[in-house]
Amino acid sequence: MKWFESPTYDFIKGQQIMYVVSGILFIGSIIAVLTMGLNYGIDFRGGKEFVFDFENDVEVTEIRSALTEPLGATPELKLFGSPSEILVRTDAEGDITVVQNLILSNLQELYPDNPVTVIKTDLVGPRFAEDLKMAAINSILFAVAVVFIYILIRFKGWYFSAGAVAALIHDVVIVLGIFTVIEPLVNFNVTIDQALIAAFLTIVGYSLNDTVVVFDRIRENSLIYKTMEFKDMINKSLNDTLSRTVITSLTTLFVVTVLFIFGGEVLKGFAFALVIGVILGTYSSLFVASSIVVELQKRASQPKS
Repeated sequence: MKWFESPTYDFIKGQQIMYVVSGILFIGSIIAVLTMGLNYGIDFRGGKEFVFDFENDVEVTEIRSALTEPLGATPELKLFGSPSEILVRTDAEGDITVVQNLILSNLQELYPDNPVTVIKTDLVGPRFAEDLKMAAINSILFAVAVVFIYILIRFKGWYFSAGAVAALIHDVVIVLGIFTVIEPLVNFNVTIDQALIAAFLTIVGYSLNDTVVVFDRIRENSLIYKTMEFKDMINKSLNDTLSRTVITSLTTLFVVTVLFIFGGEVLKGFAFALVIGVILGTYSSLFVASSIVVELQKRASQPKS
C-alpha cells in the first residue's frame, strides 16, 4: 500500500484519456440499448415465467425448438444456474396453469427418460408491469434530482452538482449497456427487473458517497489553500482521499463478488450489477466527476465577453 502513503498522482492530467474511455463506453452503451433493446424481465413487460428442473442435463436449443409451435411464438429460454435447470419466459395467452401444463407435457415428450419438475412460476399482468416500469423510472429520476439539489446546497456550486449527476448517469447507463450486450452470453438472469432497479439505486448511493467524500476534501482544501489554482486543489483532494477510496472500494468489491459467486441464482444479476457498479463508481469519482467540475468551473470563471 506504499502507492497510497503520500500519493501525488496527476488525475486531472488524464482528463483527455478519461473523455475518450468514458465517451466510448457511454456512447457504446446507448447504441447497444437503442439497437438491441432493453431486455425487460417479467416484472416490466407482463407474461409468464417458469423454471423447470430436470434430473439430467438438457439442451436449450432443443427445448426452444420443441416449444415454439405449441406456444405460438419462440419463447425466451436460458439455463438457470445449472445445465439441468431451464428458465422459460413466454407471452402465450391463456391461464398460467394451462400454459404450464402445455410446456410440461411437451418437455416430457421431448425427454421421456429425463424426469422434470416445476420449481418456479410467475405471472405479471401488463397493466401492473407498465405501472411498475414508470415507478422504476420515476424513482431513479427522483434520486438523481435529490442528489443534484443536495450537492448544490452543501457545496454551493452548480458545477459540483453537475459533476456528481453526470457521474451517476455515466455509471447507470454503462451498466445498462453492459447488461444489454452480455444478456445472450451468460447463463444467469440479467434482465431488467425489480432486483436490478434496486441495484441501480445502490450504485447511485455508492457512487455518490465516494464523490461526496472527494468534494468534502475539496471544500476543506479551498479554505486552507486559498491561493492554489482550482485544478491543482482538485488534484490534491483526490490524492488526499485516494487511500480511503481504494480501500473502501476493494472491500466492497470483495463482498459483492462473494455474493455473486455464492449468493445463489436469484441474486446473481443483482450482485453482478453491483460488481460493475463498484468499479465504475470508483472510476467516476476519481475521473469523471472531478474532471467535469474542473471543466465547468473553468468555464464559469471565464469573463463574459
